Amino acid sequence: MRVLGSAQEGGSTVSECFLTASRIVPGDDESWYLAWTAVADSSKARGDAALEAGHLHSALGNWLRASNYYRASEIFLKLDDSRRADALERMRVCSWLVVSHQRPGGELVRIPCFDDGFVEAYFLPAPGAPARAPVVICVGGSGHFKDEHLHTLMRQAHARGLSLLLTDLPGQGAAPRIKGLVRYEIETAISCCVDYLIARSDIDDQRIAIFGDGLGAAYASRAANLDDRFAAAVCDAGIWDMHQNVTATQWMSGHDGHDAVAQEIRRLRRHGGLTSIKCPILMTFGEHDWLDTRHALALSAALREEGADVTLKIFSAAETAAAHGQSDNPTLGAEFVFDWIAARLAAAPAQAVA
Repeated sequence: MRVLGSAQEGGSTVSECFLTASRIVPGDDESWYLAWTAVADSSKARGDAALEAGHLHSALGNWLRASNYYRASEIFLKLDDSRRADALERMRVCSWLVVSHQRPGGELVRIPCFDDGFVEAYFLPAPGAPARAPVVICVGGSGHFKDEHLHTLMRQAHARGLSLLLTDLPGQGAAPRIKGLVRYEIETAISCCVDYLIARSDIDDQRIAIFGDGLGAAYASRAANLDDRFAAAVCDAGIWDMHQNVTATQWMSGHDGHDAVAQEIRRLRRHGGLTSIKCPILMTFGEHDWLDTRHALALSAALREEGADVTLKIFSAAETAAAHGQSDNPTLGAEFVFDWIAARLAAAPAQAVA
């Protein structure tokens, strides 16, 4: 569903997905790898041929699909299978072709962080952006690759004049694995990204937003809690961490308390510990998401009562985009998210140009 859903944003074509599916034997992981690799190789070759013939637009489309197909090919390979690293390297090659050839041209950057670490990211300036443009830092959950955001977010952001920083956080994608990784290193890495953007001459440092996609919403919440330089945050407002804490407490105590998340929300309210996020917040969930949407409603109501600027969007099954991360209709999700971000950043005071 993930690959098929990306057709709407140029990450696949419906026909290629159906053709590839026809070559896969149910339950046979090897046939999955071979089928997706074949369509990825074909797309990459068409992209290269299109560029040589001077057809940049066609080249970009084929490379973008190839990147997504290579990512799909490795999903069921074992971690020690050498073909997995090869597939991911091919994915990165195709992604870089997209980033480097799109107009006005993107960058692959390594942002220093920790003693010897870094955050690897794609910086994608919006076409026709002003001298200092608003920007969105995009983060995903565990197992996420920044390359996946090329086909899910780039078109929607650029259409609204927003530049992008697509990141591999510690332990993700090309970022180094940090021994003994602890929670706060994720937040530190995101703050390093903010430092990097503020130092650039083409970014409005008063209009930086963060978008946590899927389970990356928890990372975005933690970052916005600790760093008040964001002008807007698309996040879960801490509900994933809250859910984890409740689950751990129940497991250790042996009690399965009814509606424990709602009780935790009430407890945190009493102690004034719901959130430290100062900027406007957008929470998005689907009707078929991992979370009971009643808890999202309760948290958003509690946050508003404390004075937070919170928007809650629950995508219903009737409109689609009701799966986790709106994976069944990513276009609908991205349209809503980037409309909200663009409106919030437009309302923020712009940085004065010297």
